[in-house]
Amino acid sequence: MASRSHEVDHAPFTIWNSAFEDRMSLLAKLEESHRAIRKTFLLHRLIVVASLPQQLADRKDLGVHYEELNQRLQRYYQGDAITGLLLLYPTCMLHVIESSSEVLVSLLQDVRNMQERPHCVLIEAPRVLVMSHDLPSRLFQQWSYKVLNVQARVGGMLSRDGPEEEDTDTLVSTALSMLLKLGNHLLKTTKGSKMPPGSVLDEVPEMIVPQDILVQLLSRGDLLSPQQYLQAYHTPLHILMDSGEQDFNHSSTGLGLTPFQFSQFEK
Repeated sequence: MASRSHEVDHAPFTIWNSAFEDRMSLLAKLEESHRAIRKTFLLHRLIVVASLPQQLADRKDLGVHYEELNQRLQRYYQGDAITGLLLLYPTCMLHVIESSSEVLVSLLQDVRNMQERPHCVLIEAPRVLVMSHDLPSRLFQQWSYKVLNVQARVGGMLSRDGPEEEDTDTLVSTALSMLLKLGNHLLKTTKGSKMPPGSVLDEVPEMIVPQDILVQLLSRGDLLSPQQYLQAYHTPLHILMDSGEQDFNHSSTGLGLTPFQFSQFEK
């Protein structure tokens, strides 16, 4: 009887162990499925503009910050390549990043966190110019940054009256069109060669988006800040329905409050 009682006492543990093994096996399958899906992640492109603080002594500090951030993100999101271009003007920056949605959201969170620091000396007043989804191909082969010559006035004017006479839609359209042309030029010039993108930019300053356009865009109120963008498109939306409360997720489809898609210039 003692032996039978001993066997009965172990039965619940045997059942529990079996259930635990089943759950672990299911978890392993889910993780393997998740890794397989991430190997074919969808490509997205984020474009951010921001002012540079006067106390920023060396603009290379911002380039180094993003270099280190990209390295950390690529270690965390293995397989999600990051490509793009960071242009550092005398008074502002233009950053184009291509990667998975998780990486781009992490980059926006980093910009937001920098803004929340009491004495941020890297950027000021960042704005999301556009977020494009499900792109067929990359515009850049690698990520790099370029400090533009302080004395050089890159690009051209929008009209005889200057960019201040243009509305936001025209400014955005011009900036995106120039970025597309510049990206295509870099792609053709650097493909299969070891020539750094910065050297190519020195040869075609007229293809770089003028700083005047970026300054005007940063002064407009219809571009979302990273914080506003994350709140609008990447936070749960609670809706009270007759059947109870349910959660829905936002899905971003374009440029903040300005109706432009970078992909429309690639057709």
